[in-house]
Amino acid sequence: MDLAVALERALDVRIASMQSLRGGDVAEAYRVQLDDGRRVFAKTHRSAPACFFSTEAAGLAWLRAPMVIGIPGVLAVSDGDPEADVPNHLVLEWIDEGGAAPSTEADLGRALGALHATGAPCFGREDRRSTGSRGLPNEPCGAWSEFYATQRLLPLARLAGESGALPASVIADLERVAQRLDTVGGPPEPAARLHGDLWGGNRLVDRNGRSWLVDPAAHGGHREFDLAMMRLFGGFGDACFTAYAEQSPLAEGWADRVALHQIAPLVVHAIKFGGGYVGAATTAIERYR
Repeated sequence: MDLAVALERALDVRIASMQSLRGGDVAEAYRVQLDDGRRVFAKTHRSAPACFFSTEAAGLAWLRAPMVIGIPGVLAVSDGDPEADVPNHLVLEWIDEGGAAPSTEADLGRALGALHATGAPCFGREDRRSTGSRGLPNEPCGAWSEFYATQRLLPLARLAGESGALPASVIADLERVAQRLDTVGGPPEPAARLHGDLWGGNRLVDRNGRSWLVDPAAHGGHREFDLAMMRLFGGFGDACFTAYAEQSPLAEGWADRVALHQIAPLVVHAIKFGGGYVGAATTAIERYR
């Protein structure tokens, strides 16, 4: 069964046209025009891990539930059925992109603060599903230091060792950092509702200047993680961080912990791409060893 037929059955409407979109990391993405006049976004993955799209859909629904920030609605999802020849797919509400308004950055900062404040039942995920391109675990944890050590830093140390992405001495330092989180991680905070992969490419701005977040690695975590990820690759204005801080002030010393939260994404990129990410990850790790 081809994707168009699967989408027609899932949406119970005929498809007028499908246009391939560029920019996807691992999935094939399409702009789909439906016969009923709607336009939707759809994607499929030829070699997806188990529960790939249902995990993403659950994360989107969880982030959307408080209705405090722009998250596209999930219209259909399937992890596929090889026996029935049904391809996996995820169909989302279409967002018409446009330019930023004067208030776009500040509005996003306030909305993100409101999202984080809605909280999470645990650090990690209650459904225990892995997220991200490296399939990092999300076992429920009662404290951030436990979560970041056992579900992020130590698994990444193992992956970096297996792939040879980092020198043995740096991996040893990374494992040492995992044991020092209660010392270097700042005061304890309750679990926040995190996007989990918040870089500029996962934020859309619509024609009204409203921000929408896509492609999450949603989990309960430390709110400083989302903010550190936003600073790592850029794409967010100063007004965004200022508005967040005014509404949801961070604990004292937060600036000294930005690189701590950036260790996980930097090691992921060192494993995937090597190059300058190896040096950047090493520098961040050495700061807290």
